[in-house]
Amino acid sequence: MEANTFSRWLDDVSSADSGAVGGKSANLGELATLDVPVLPGFTTTATAYEYYIEQTGIQEAIDSELAGLDVEDVADLQQRGERIRSLISDAEMPAELASAMVDRYDALAAQLEIDDPEVAVRSSATAEDLPDASFAGQQETFLNVAGTTELLESLKYCFASLFTDRAIVYRETNDFDHLDVKLACTVQKMGRADLASSGVLFTLDPDTGFENVVVIEAAYGFGEPVVQGVVDPDRYVVFKPTNGIVEKELGGKTQRMVRRNGGTKLESVPDEDQDEFALSDDRIRELATYATRIEDHFDTPQDIEWLVDGDLDELFVVQARPETVHGAAEGNVIRTYSMTESADEILDGIAIGNAVASGAVRVLQDHREMDRVEDGDILVTEMTDPDWVPVMKKASAIVTDRGGKTSHAAIVSRELGVPAIVRTGNATATLSNGDPVTVDCSTDIGRVYESELEYEVREEVVDDLPETDTEVKLILGDPARAFALANLPVDGVGLAREEFIVTSHVGYHPLELLERGEEERFVDALQTGIAKIGAAFYPDDVLFRLSDFKTDEYRNLEGGWKYEPEEDNPMIGWRGASRYYDEAFREAFRLECEALRRVREDVGLDNVTVMVPFCRTPEEGERVLELMAEYGLPPEEMDVYVMAELPSNIVLADRFSELFDGFSIGSNDLTQLTLGVDRNSEQLAPLFDEADDSVTRSISSLIETAHSHDRPVGICGDAPSTIPEYVEFLLEEDIDSISVSPDVAIETLLTVAEFEDRDS
Repeated sequence: MEANTFSRWLDDVSSADSGAVGGKSANLGELATLDVPVLPGFTTTATAYEYYIEQTGIQEAIDSELAGLDVEDVADLQQRGERIRSLISDAEMPAELASAMVDRYDALAAQLEIDDPEVAVRSSATAEDLPDASFAGQQETFLNVAGTTELLESLKYCFASLFTDRAIVYRETNDFDHLDVKLACTVQKMGRADLASSGVLFTLDPDTGFENVVVIEAAYGFGEPVVQGVVDPDRYVVFKPTNGIVEKELGGKTQRMVRRNGGTKLESVPDEDQDEFALSDDRIRELATYATRIEDHFDTPQDIEWLVDGDLDELFVVQARPETVHGAAEGNVIRTYSMTESADEILDGIAIGNAVASGAVRVLQDHREMDRVEDGDILVTEMTDPDWVPVMKKASAIVTDRGGKTSHAAIVSRELGVPAIVRTGNATATLSNGDPVTVDCSTDIGRVYESELEYEVREEVVDDLPETDTEVKLILGDPARAFALANLPVDGVGLAREEFIVTSHVGYHPLELLERGEEERFVDALQTGIAKIGAAFYPDDVLFRLSDFKTDEYRNLEGGWKYEPEEDNPMIGWRGASRYYDEAFREAFRLECEALRRVREDVGLDNVTVMVPFCRTPEEGERVLELMAEYGLPPEEMDVYVMAELPSNIVLADRFSELFDGFSIGSNDLTQLTLGVDRNSEQLAPLFDEADDSVTRSISSLIETAHSHDRPVGICGDAPSTIPEYVEFLLEEDIDSISVSPDVAIETLLTVAEFEDRDS
């Protein structure tokens, strides 16, 4: 037979050849046409596999082992799989095929000018990497293969891995005929990731399906530990439209896989390296550029593996395949899970899947114990790898000690639609077999609670909703929810709260961090939170409210007692605008401005604008605007709104209109200060009424005055979210935008559309 019958150079194949060389090899060949760096190498063909099976005479024995297979019988599955793999790997490679493989390997050695070059041998199945099915991780990879003897042995083991237990189950589940799937092998020069870093990425957010970001996970050394969840990798989020870095999260990276004695081993990473990011910002952006280029070419979201060769200091893509969880999803349904019952929290970790499930705990130390798991159990283990897939299908939720957001447990749980909590640290030691628990992944922090608790599921279909003249926006505090809410048909965010970010992701008073010399900690956390919300709703406006902590709230932050006075009535005390220019606080305000400047300039999110809260007088407003300009946020380059929440804002609306680009009504404070009712007072609660004539007349007056000065008015208080008839009042007054909590966004939009239709 001709040489090309059994093998082909990678740069000589394309995606059209997937039937001949498998999905992995075909896609790698295609990348060469996109100016994406790929390690040199060749691929065996499906014909080579068929020839091997035919010439060794083992087909009939394989057929016999597959006859009567029941993948639900785990023990029988394991026995049959092992016998089939032995049949294939123990056979002697036919001489003609062996000669063709040696010739191709020698040609690669000559091309590289290296004697017996080390190569990686990876499986490439002919049914692999399809748009609606992913065979990721179903077969095996062999690293550091050097010399023709090792090559031929690795090829046989790679052929045999077509019948791993997990691959057999996957084909059965997805209705692929075992005999119709062939195996090719991708053979490439080994990239020296052991001297640098490697990892995986998705060209969308793998948790929510949000498509405007590239999510990268990176660790030192070879990439297998990242995929398997053995190490806690760094995580980077890049915004595609600007190639700006939205988020950088430092992982543990306590171990790395390196080459040793012709194989690989895990070794400890020095402490100083653990505290550094595995990728520079330039490398992150370079990787995101390649990822976007690949996605654009294949016109579908991608799941990509990559490495940095430490010898060459160059980046290479080693695998690209369709992302099949969100990429194949149909419809546009948002499901929101919320707990309706409470209990003691047992432990927490990283939430995967935005769902809730309950069941009995089943702790497994090894996948060979998988026959102990019953349908609906909560699978608890240290970590998972592809061998765990048969039992992961049975679980109602998965909890692991280790792993990141793109670890095996995370990826497979998403594909299976099963909520998971990874990186708990001690789930296997804390949870006990048979105990009933509830796994809550409805926020970015996954929590395990005692007993099986009640929860509700809310579904919102966001297709074919009407467009409205009045903008409907969101009130949003938690950046972790932003990507999940990005598909809501709203016109941006009318109120993004800084306080949630500071409380949840910083925990320290900004002046305390300044005193410690840790101001970057504050700026980074604030920048990340703002950027995630800005990216989620780009290019629609996101109105970010500057800090509005009261003194008692600031005192609750770490170190806050040192900088905050004790006030009898913090609600009308030192808060909002009055703090920013005060010598006792202005350095903290500088940090807020720096975070916003980076979001707009470095990340490129110019849709993020600013709102000044609790601005008592126009003179105070002037001082704040001057200080913003001094700190890198010149008002002439961005819109700056003012909160309308004080009677003075209403009475002097004409003068505030000369300073600010628009108003946002804070109905809570406006009601409190108009009626003289402390909104936190239980005794006065019956008097607190946003619909009181004094409040509604104030709002009507503001809208009229602002419009006469060509200034828009929105509302971001609780009233539209909690009082249905309030929306109609606002529409009658010709308000420009209404901001509500996410849970009532659809209903509000429908109410607005109905009113506008009726009024037209």
